[in-house]
Amino acid sequence: MQPTLALRGERPVYVLPLIVIAQFAGTSLWFAGNAILADIPALASHPAAIGQMTSAVQIGFIAGTLVFALLSITDRFSPSKVFLLCSLLGAAINLCTIWISDNYGAMLLFRFIIGFLLAGIYPVGMKIAADWFDTGLGKALGYLVGALVLGTGFPHLLKGFAWHLSWQQVILFTSAFALTGGLLVILFIPDGPFKKQANSFRPALIGQAFHSKEFKAAAYGYFGHMWELYTLWAFVPVMLAMNAARNGAMLNIPLWSFFVIGIGGISCMVGGALSQKVGSARVAFYALLGSGICAATSIFFINLPPAVFLPFLLVWGITVTADSPQFSTLTALTAPPAYKGTAVTAVICMGFIISIISLQVVSYLFNRFPQAAVFLALAPGPLLGVLAFRRLANKQQG
Repeated sequence: MQPTLALRGERPVYVLPLIVIAQFAGTSLWFAGNAILADIPALASHPAAIGQMTSAVQIGFIAGTLVFALLSITDRFSPSKVFLLCSLLGAAINLCTIWISDNYGAMLLFRFIIGFLLAGIYPVGMKIAADWFDTGLGKALGYLVGALVLGTGFPHLLKGFAWHLSWQQVILFTSAFALTGGLLVILFIPDGPFKKQANSFRPALIGQAFHSKEFKAAAYGYFGHMWELYTLWAFVPVMLAMNAARNGAMLNIPLWSFFVIGIGGISCMVGGALSQKVGSARVAFYALLGSGICAATSIFFINLPPAVFLPFLLVWGITVTADSPQFSTLTALTAPPAYKGTAVTAVICMGFIISIISLQVVSYLFNRFPQAAVFLALAPGPLLGVLAFRRLANKQQG
C-alpha cells in the first residue's frame, strides 16, 4: 500500500471496516472475566468480585496508558505492530485464565495485565484510524468506539448462545478473536499516510491544559460519563438477575447483557454520523443528559416486569455510550495544541480512575442498602457532567 494513494483521496475502502473489526475483536478481552464470573466458584463466592475484577482491568489500562505515553511507544514503533503484539499477549494471558481460575489473587493480577495490554489495542486502534483520516475523524471514532462497545459485550453473547458454551470455551473464543484482530491489522493495514509525531507526555503541564474553559468543559463532561459507564456495564447482569428473581421470570441473562451493552455500539455509530450535522458537543450533551435521567429514575423501573424493565435498560444502554466518541473528539479538539498529548492522556487516565471509584462505591452500597436504590449513585456523574458541559454545548449550538 503506497501512502500517496490516500494523499490523493484514494484511501482503500476496507481500511476503516478492518480497523473496526480488529478493534471489536481486541476489546472482547475487556469483560471476558465478567462474563464468566458466575461460573467460577472462586469468583462467584467473593462478595466484591464484580467491582474488583472490573477495577483490576481499569487500573491496568490506566497504567498501560501512562507507560505507553511516557515511552512514546506509538511514535517509536509502528502502531500496527504494537496492536499485534498487545493482541497476541492479551490473548495468551486471557487463555491462561483457564488454569488459574481457582486463585482469586491470580485472577485479579491477570485481569490487570489484560487491562495494561488493552492500552495497546483501544487507544492504538484510534491512532491508526487518525493516521488514515485527515478529515471526518469524529465519525470514524464513532465507529471505533462502537466497536469497543460491541467487543465489550461479546463475551456475554458467547455465554448467551443457545448451545450454552462453557466458561472455558468463552475464554478460548475471546482469545482467538483477539489474536485474529491483531493479525488483520498487521496483514492489511500499514501505517497511515497522516502519521505524525505525537506530543510528548509532560505531567507538569496538566494544570495548564485546564486553563482552557472549553477543554475543561469537555473534560468534566467526560468525567461524568466515566462515573456511570463502566459501573453500569459491570452491573447489567446483576440488574437483570435481580429483575428476573423479583418477577419470577426466565431471562437469558448473558444474552440480554449483550443486547444492553451492545446496543450502545450502534448508538456510538449513529452519534458519530449525527455529529457531522449538529456537532459533537450537542450529541454528547443530550446523550449524557439522557443517561443521567435513566440513572436517576432507575429505582422506579428495576423491579417492574421485564416487558417494561428491558426496554428501559436498552434505552439506558443507548444513551450511556452515544457520547463517548464525541467526548474523545472534543477533548482532542479543545486541548491546547502545544501539549495535546499530555492533556488527552491525563483526561483518559483521570476518567478511568473515576470509573474505579464509582465501581467501588456501588459495590460497597450494593451489599449494605436496598439494591433497587443503589444505582441512583450513578446519577450524580452524568448530571453534574451536563452542568459543567452545557456552556460548550450551547456555544456550539449558537
